[in-house]
Amino acid sequence: MTDETQIITRDSTVSLREVTAETVRSICRLDISEEQKHFVAPNAHSIAQAYFEPKAWFRAIYADETPVGFLMLYDDPEEPEYFLWRYMIDTRYQKLGFGKRAMDLLLDHVRTRPGAHERRLSCHPGEDGPEPFYRHYGFTRTGDWLGDEAVMRIDV
Repeated sequence: MTDETQIITRDSTVSLREVTAETVRSICRLDISEEQKHFVAPNAHSIAQAYFEPKAWFRAIYADETPVGFLMLYDDPEEPEYFLWRYMIDTRYQKLGFGKRAMDLLLDHVRTRPGAHERRLSCHPGEDGPEPFYRHYGFTRTGDWLGDEAVMRIDV
């Protein structure tokens, strides 16, 4: 079990780790602000989905030894398709640079996958959603939509 009272700072080391029986509860307790709730499913929901989707690759985001977020990738090397399915940083740890560093690690992972030349995601457009973060990182809109979410892409 992790010690969630550990002090983390902008300089903390960010890593992506498997979710285990020992860590799943702390990952499920991570949360976003009320204003963000309609942008991403709870981690418990995402983890349950991942266990029934063989192409799901999911990891907890850690800053030092503290869980701070969660991500899930649809990983299909046969297509090849690498789609960021879920991405969240707990509200207590936003604006500390952990999201960008976790995205760097995720892109590094995708670069190791067969046929990877881009990564895609979808998000609710607008200033109140995650789109500004993704644009700042380098994602651009493709012009495609998944329901009410704009599809974005970045070269890997």
